[in-house]
Amino acid sequence: MRVTSYDHSCVLVELAGARILFDPGNLSTGFEDVTGLDAVLITHQHPDHADLARLPALIAANPDAVRYADPSTAAQLNADGSMGVWSVLGPGESFTLGEVTVRGTGGRHAVIHPELPVIDNTVYLLDAPDQRAAFMHPGDSFYIPFEKVDVLALPAAAPWMKVSEPVDYVRAVAPRVAFPIHQGIQSDAGRSVHNTRIDEMKPSSTTFTVLDSGVPTDL
Repeated sequence: MRVTSYDHSCVLVELAGARILFDPGNLSTGFEDVTGLDAVLITHQHPDHADLARLPALIAANPDAVRYADPSTAAQLNADGSMGVWSVLGPGESFTLGEVTVRGTGGRHAVIHPELPVIDNTVYLLDAPDQRAAFMHPGDSFYIPFEKVDVLALPAAAPWMKVSEPVDYVRAVAPRVAFPIHQGIQSDAGRSVHNTRIDEMKPSSTTFTVLDSGVPTDL
């Protein structure tokens, strides 16, 4: 597969002829120029994962792309009405894009604080013709799918985590390849500290790679 990072949690995955964009949020850059999409997928409603200011232009530039989100986000976007019709993909549901199957799992955002409500968060798994769970985007969660994942978008920094947690998560999932996401809240120095620690403590069977923004990378 080919993966392009647009910073923070926004990534373009090209797999088996399908072009799928995840989480175009307000801490991401460059996604607004992407065309030829087959799908736009949003994990949850927070603005760093769904930028309501730039989504309309993205959707207008990709009128044939299907649009899926968690239940709460789909309801919000459909109520807005300026970004077309959004379908819900929840845990246990799936749809196909040519040879790719997109599956929903997980369901809940990580706990930020016990006094704050926990919102919906759909975890997306992509199945290629020759590889089940070829890619996983967990959004803001540490959901473990209990199946072998080939490439993992790894949440590496957030107000709701400490560095030991992405280490434990990548160990639990044990993908062939992991790359960090959700680092738009960090300074360059902070990203370096976190990424170095994760790389040091990941499973020996996992390749940890940091994607350059806007550069397509074969994984």
